[in-house]
Amino acid sequence: MRLHALDGGLFNLQGEIICGVDEAGRGPLAGPVFAAAVILDPENPVEGLRDSKKLSEHTRDRLALEIKQRARAWCIAHATEEEIDALNILQATMLAMRRAVEGLAVLPTLALIDGNRCPVMPVRSEPVVRGDDTVPAISAASILAKTARDAALMRLHELYPQYAFDRHKGYPTPLHLERLRMHGVSPAHRRSYAPVREALGAAASGAAD
Repeated sequence: MRLHALDGGLFNLQGEIICGVDEAGRGPLAGPVFAAAVILDPENPVEGLRDSKKLSEHTRDRLALEIKQRARAWCIAHATEEEIDALNILQATMLAMRRAVEGLAVLPTLALIDGNRCPVMPVRSEPVVRGDDTVPAISAASILAKTARDAALMRLHELYPQYAFDRHKGYPTPLHLERLRMHGVSPAHRRSYAPVREALGAAASGAAD
């Protein structure tokens, strides 16, 4: 079996144990960044896989359950807000991806990573641009990462309801920015992100006055 990457590359997948890898949550101002790795079972396929952003929440939740039931192996991992601030979001994303692959119960021989770069890890890897909508295993990873992060943001909403994390999932929407100005920075916010830094600066300035 052969898979043509959209950037013109060619992968020969004959005999490989392939895991798809994707992330969720690089853009938000709060919460961890999540990654998932999935090894699908060709004998027990999951129908309807595609980029999680193109699916409804209900469909994502249903498919996430099917993936967990039918895949040969899957793992969800994350990097914390503190790790994002210490490393930067790109390196924290690579860390979460590596943790997801290393957490698989089945050792893959090849990891197909959504995007244009790969984390450093023991498993051989190849990037696939727009792989979340073209490679089923990456689509599955996209769905698991997205549903796990959304669930984590719902838990943050219970802790900090004043920020309305249930409505914007941490993304810098007008509502989120308004609540950030009103209530200041929570422990769940990424302090290295510009709107959060600005809120911290405003709070410090107000305290000095």
